[in-house]
Amino acid sequence: MHSDAATVEDYLAELPPERREAVERVRNLVLERLPDGYEECMQYGMISYVVPWETYSTTYNGQPLAYVSLASQKRHMALYLNSVYAYPEQGRAFEERYRASGKRLDMGKSCVRFKRVDDLPLDVIGNTIAQTSVAQFVATYEDVRLNRRR
Repeated sequence: MHSDAATVEDYLAELPPERREAVERVRNLVLERLPDGYEECMQYGMISYVVPWETYSTTYNGQPLAYVSLASQKRHMALYLNSVYAYPEQGRAFEERYRASGKRLDMGKSCVRFKRVDDLPLDVIGNTIAQTSVAQFVATYEDVRLNRRR
């Protein structure tokens, strides 16, 4: 479900109550664990946490570099953790910790799909979000763009 909401508050207001509550809980976790320097905005119809344009503006698509995004889709909610895609070792560790939690992992390359907040190991999610500074994320992005994979 794509949203044309201009603000996070508008996006949340569009959601049915049960989805709003779930998205707000995950949003609060992201905000609590997000390293300094990222900013919250709406991007691609989702709540996103990005490297501010003032910090880094040399992206391939002219959009701020997204670190984490959160969305309510038609059949599920989704948390996009771009660091688990950008850092293969972090991705493997994330999947191991997720599975060790006893929760069922439903994941694409960076997208963790969930129907309820209780489906998520919040400590694993929070620790993953807290791991990558803006400087590290930008450096990895630049290495990938220049084919100098870390």
